[in-house]
Amino acid sequence: MQTVWDFLVKGGITMIPLGLCSLVGLAIVLEKFIMLRRPRILIPEVVAVVDSLAKADDVPLVLSVCGKHNGPLPNIVKTALENRHLPRDEMKEIIIDQGRQEIRDLERGLSALETVAAISPLLGLLGTVIGIFRIFQVISRMGVGQASALSGGISEAVITTIAGLVIAIPTSVAYNYFSNRAENLVMDIEKHTTALMRKIANFQNT
Repeated sequence: MQTVWDFLVKGGITMIPLGLCSLVGLAIVLEKFIMLRRPRILIPEVVAVVDSLAKADDVPLVLSVCGKHNGPLPNIVKTALENRHLPRDEMKEIIIDQGRQEIRDLERGLSALETVAAISPLLGLLGTVIGIFRIFQVISRMGVGQASALSGGISEAVITTIAGLVIAIPTSVAYNYFSNRAENLVMDIEKHTTALMRKIANFQNT
């Protein structure tokens, strides 16, 4: 009985980079499932203290809560509150710089996932071409009557195409899903940050 390993081996040397692509894609998907969970990014405790911030005397409490957590929202809130005495434009620029850094961390790995989705079918196509080349080599040496001799090239051509598509299709879906999730989380962070800046401006005016 043919095992899965035997089936994959018939795909030839192109199955090695395809296997690496599948491992990289799987690792990134698992990491993003963990890292882009909404409660992990929009930490309920941090959101609650930011929403309840009503006067300058509440700032130490908010800083204390944010200091207990690590993530985009608490980091941006800490940056805003620690620089609240600066002119508004200067404070805004500092917050934007911090926000860019946090967004980069949120989106880390997505470009690699997109690359895996793009190159997997191309690697499958490369395996197909190599398989067809092997078929022509066999035909040139033994003619077209040797079906068993031709089967190796045919298997390589078909299996690599299948493997490339099997990797590329779910990886493309995962990339779009996580990109959309990251974008929605960024928009929520921007909403809370904008509200916080309004409160800081009110503190400065009182």
